[in-house]
Amino acid sequence: MCTKEQIQRAMDEYGNMVLRLAYMYMRNEHDAEDVFQDVFIKLYEHMDRIQSEAHMKAWLIRVTINICKNKLKSFVYRKMDAYEDGAHSPYIDNNDSFEVISAVTSLPMKYREVIHLFYYEGYQTKEIAHLLKKRESTVRSLLSRAREMLKNKLKGDYDFA
Repeated sequence: MCTKEQIQRAMDEYGNMVLRLAYMYMRNEHDAEDVFQDVFIKLYEHMDRIQSEAHMKAWLIRVTINICKNKLKSFVYRKMDAYEDGAHSPYIDNNDSFEVISAVTSLPMKYREVIHLFYYEGYQTKEIAHLLKKRESTVRSLLSRAREMLKNKLKGDYDFA
């Protein structure tokens, strides 16, 4: 069983990452916060399975992605009109311009998730492949296509190499 201190430490260390990732999927603050709560409830329930800090980070990313995908597939979510206002989200890095955030969040999910994990979370393609259960060549291809889409959307104002 885990302690309140262990969960608090995990929230302090990985909470922003979970919120950013959830926001990239859900595209609104309220749903991202719901995902955040669900993720840390699952962590509380399964803390005994976590083997190391690196394993915890990977586990949190995988659980966040799974919860987001499940919520997005749900009938109730698809019928809702989600309010999207990325310019004022506390989960987006203020160094990123609104144009970049809008372009990234407008990408189809398969491109958005690899862009987020590569650029925002700092994972290498091999690690992303493991997290998403895809081949590394597939991840590189998705990244390449996503960069091309972003270049087209942003009209060459940014360097995505």
